[in-house]
Amino acid sequence: MSFWSAAEISANLIIFLNIFGAMLLGFVVGYERSYHGRAAGMRTYGLVCMASAALVVIAGYPDFWFGGRALAPMNLDPSRTIQGIVTGIGFLGAGVIMKEGFTISGLTTAASVWASSAIGILVGVGFYAAAILLALLSAACMIWVHKLEAWLPARAAIAITLRFQPGLQPDETDLLRMAERHGYELAEGTLAIAMQAGCAEWRFVAVALNRRSASPLAVLSHDFQQKQYITSFQLSHARN
Repeated sequence: MSFWSAAEISANLIIFLNIFGAMLLGFVVGYERSYHGRAAGMRTYGLVCMASAALVVIAGYPDFWFGGRALAPMNLDPSRTIQGIVTGIGFLGAGVIMKEGFTISGLTTAASVWASSAIGILVGVGFYAAAILLALLSAACMIWVHKLEAWLPARAAIAITLRFQPGLQPDETDLLRMAERHGYELAEGTLAIAMQAGCAEWRFVAVALNRRSASPLAVLSHDFQQKQYITSFQLSHARN
């Protein structure tokens, strides 16, 4: 048996179908996170899901490893090596994830690094066609899926920091009403209150009730400028 025999190509196609199906299921789970304004969206879940499927499914075809061992018959089990690679790449991926305030970045990059390790493993084991198809799927996922996310209904999240006049005690009810008026609600568990030099500072994430009714940052900024009791504020898109 060779690397490009009919049986080997058939095994590669079955592996690819498993990978493709896993990617679609990952998109379903990732869309739920993306809809709620989370950092890990469809691309991250799709990449991780299909890379995981690729690493598991090749274990079911040991007779096709290394081209069926036709060129150099050997008794080699690469599963231990694969385990070490996946563990090491996990630490590498964690290094590119950054958190600044309520915003987390680098998750898709980390997932793409992990997917690249799966591509390398497929090549090393000899599933060349599946590796090529996985590389194309990964590239397509990173290039086009974010456009699909932007088109699908979603709830945008905004990180807000408000500083109030000295001695003023803000009312959370008023804050909730203001958010609702602009088409937002406070994300549960994100409110943080600090006191600096006698001034109260509130930090929280507001999540849009729906994309079309939510006010853009410029409108929110104009409204906050009209509030005499707010001395300073900061607005930014959040992926929490």
